[in-house]
Amino acid sequence: MTSRVTYLSDLRTECEHLKSSNTFITDAPTDNNGKGEAFSPTDTVATALASCMLTVMGIKARDMDLKLDGSTAEVTKVMASNPRRISEIKVVLHMNLAVDEKQRTILERTGHTCPVHYSLHPDIKKDIQFNWK
Repeated sequence: MTSRVTYLSDLRTECEHLKSSNTFITDAPTDNNGKGEAFSPTDTVATALASCMLTVMGIKARDMDLKLDGSTAEVTKVMASNPRRISEIKVVLHMNLAVDEKQRTILERTGHTCPVHYSLHPDIKKDIQFNWK
């Protein structure tokens, strides 16, 4: 088992990673009857895309004797209705290193092949932008 999710009350859950005991809270968003005081479940999905991209790019960068330290991603989730779902995830990656064109191509392709990217439904539009130093 990977995690345990406990419904606390008032549309809030606590999510626990069992191996590390790390936890985080989710709330329903304000546009769906919630308080919006924490990540919503769909926020975590959108954020997971950027986190996964940076992680696999970090692995590849390490293999290339490069460091992605300090790189960031800005994530925007777009919702649709009927049925309510994520329709688009926009990710703007700010890469904190200078690389040549070949290295940039390798790292960008690696980011696009992360497991979360492949796991998202193909109908979800993924707008990915890379800003290099």
